[in-house]
Amino acid sequence: MSTIEQALAKKLASKNDSANVPVEAEATTDTTSNIQTTSTTIEQASEQSGLNANKNNYIEINLKRLADKDFIVPEKVAANRILKEEFRQIKRKLLNNAFGAVAKTLDHPNLIMITSARPNEGKTYISINLALSIALEQDKTVLLVDADVLKPSMLKEFGVKSKPGLIEYLLGEKPNISDIIYHTNIDNLKVIPAGTPHHLSNELLASEKMATLAGELSTRYPDRVVIFDTPPLLGVTETPVLARLMGQALIAVEENKTSLIDVNQANSLLHEDLAKGLILNKAIHSQKEIYGYYGYGYGKQSTD
Repeated sequence: MSTIEQALAKKLASKNDSANVPVEAEATTDTTSNIQTTSTTIEQASEQSGLNANKNNYIEINLKRLADKDFIVPEKVAANRILKEEFRQIKRKLLNNAFGAVAKTLDHPNLIMITSARPNEGKTYISINLALSIALEQDKTVLLVDADVLKPSMLKEFGVKSKPGLIEYLLGEKPNISDIIYHTNIDNLKVIPAGTPHHLSNELLASEKMATLAGELSTRYPDRVVIFDTPPLLGVTETPVLARLMGQALIAVEENKTSLIDVNQANSLLHEDLAKGLILNKAIHSQKEIYGYYGYGYGKQSTD
């Protein structure tokens, strides 16, 4: 007999002894009352548990800091109109590939990696702005993953102190995925930080557990876009391995800095089944414009 049933039986027995009324009549009323009371208690406990979980897995993004650094901040989304429009064009292609007809030809089409040939070409800036742009969609949520585990910078850009994240999960220190997914003060945006750097950080990216994680992130919420800010392709052997878990990839190309040789070499490291795109970063089309959309391709098609 369950605890609820024992409580009901005890109360009914007590009423039967003290009141000269049929047990059946009392049973109907009291059973309903007790079930309602117990149900309310369970709901309250569940709600409180959820609130506690959200409180523990929550980060407050410094929106002013983002605005000052020319990110697409929701409250000031009308401010940098050109930047907003640039990322609107980029996200439309990515969303069409993730949820349109092309999605049937891709593995994990809603998993998108943002990378570059070399360090310091703006991939993290692109990752964050792309996530912020997709978060403006009414029917989509976006999960931003800092997978640049040797040089994490996402939380720094957010103005947030280091938090346990991807590394802790891959090491088994955080057993559940929900332990490393953080809610934010931006609607539709959740994040997974890189975590604490480890001497096996890059090797963990190429682990079987990472492959399992990617698969679960892709299928658990099929309407969610997952953006991975990954290490550069050249010089980090694990990045091409990580790319095999993705459906789409964008390579940041810095104008007047990234050589065509590096671009071609980086592109060659991405497998042909990926939908691949290039973003010309820091393109000077006007005094205000920062980013220019460069090209987008699929498979063996040209990305120029």
